[in-house]
Amino acid sequence: MHSRRIPLAAFAALSAADLTGAILLAPVQLAGRTLLKGSRIDGPLAALLAMAARRGEIAFPLRIAWPEAGDLHEDQAASRLAEAVGGPGLSFRAPRQSRVDLLARWNGVLRVDVAALSSLNRIDPLEVFTLFHGQAVRAGEVVASAKVAPHLLPERLVIEGEAVARAAHPIVDVLPYLPLDVVAIAAEPLESPGLARFDAAARAKTTALGGRFQETIHIAEEENERATAELRDTLTRVVERGVRLLLIGGVSAGDPLAPFYAALDAAGGRVLRHGVPAHPGSMIWLAELHGATLLGLPQCGMFSMATAADLVLPRLFIGEPVTADSLADLGHGGLLGPEMRFRFPAYARDLATPDA
Repeated sequence: MHSRRIPLAAFAALSAADLTGAILLAPVQLAGRTLLKGSRIDGPLAALLAMAARRGEIAFPLRIAWPEAGDLHEDQAASRLAEAVGGPGLSFRAPRQSRVDLLARWNGVLRVDVAALSSLNRIDPLEVFTLFHGQAVRAGEVVASAKVAPHLLPERLVIEGEAVARAAHPIVDVLPYLPLDVVAIAAEPLESPGLARFDAAARAKTTALGGRFQETIHIAEEENERATAELRDTLTRVVERGVRLLLIGGVSAGDPLAPFYAALDAAGGRVLRHGVPAHPGSMIWLAELHGATLLGLPQCGMFSMATAADLVLPRLFIGEPVTADSLADLGHGGLLGPEMRFRFPAYARDLATPDA
């Protein structure tokens, strides 16, 4: 890039050919029009600028750069960067002043390779910035942007960034919700109003995330062999018919003697995590049974409130294999006060918060 500050008196002496292909490094105010920094100068614009300079319509010297071999314009560089980092779940806006926005193609969960993103952003002057990894997003929402700082830059820097992006492809993506079949099980004594609230909340959250809610099964836990066998048989029957997500209400992560855990063990299942590092909802638990996932809360009523379960549910609905390790990551940003509601799916942003 070759740049110059051109006094107004000298500007009129430049021909259109001299200026064509050059880039404005600062905005220029003309009567009724603003030429933005980064604008390419073509023949007609060169003639317009020369005339404005002769008429005294430009108040300051012009700052202009000419591209050299191997240089890219900012819009071209940002567009290539966006294409390199974005996955199939994203669409792209046209560049505006070297910024290209990446939009979610569908409702789902944002996935960001944070380590690769940091590596790319260490390449001066490339910039890619995003919403939070794991955040629930809606179709059409801007989830990331790609940008470069200079109006002209060496192509080799973009190539270097593209190589980082290819190695981790994609750095940024949105995975769509899957139409999972869901069954809810209330494993605690409930009166009709409480059971209705639990059913309505489980149904609403399932459908909001694109799932197919089948039914709510009410089984009051009793500490006897017959009740344990009944619960074991219910779990087995539900999973055998292809249900891949079970929402369990009324079983505490802090009570290893709860009859539900004996039934789960008898059915061949296992608990993956007792509680999660987030509040409210730190006592939710996660289990696995023959390929199905079980997500539980200690009180059915909490399903109608906003808790850590509403960060875990979207991940389950994109088919992500939620593990003890991925749940451990919830600790960063795990204080889920009202100021953190932006991380939740839309259905949860106005729900009540459980008492501390």
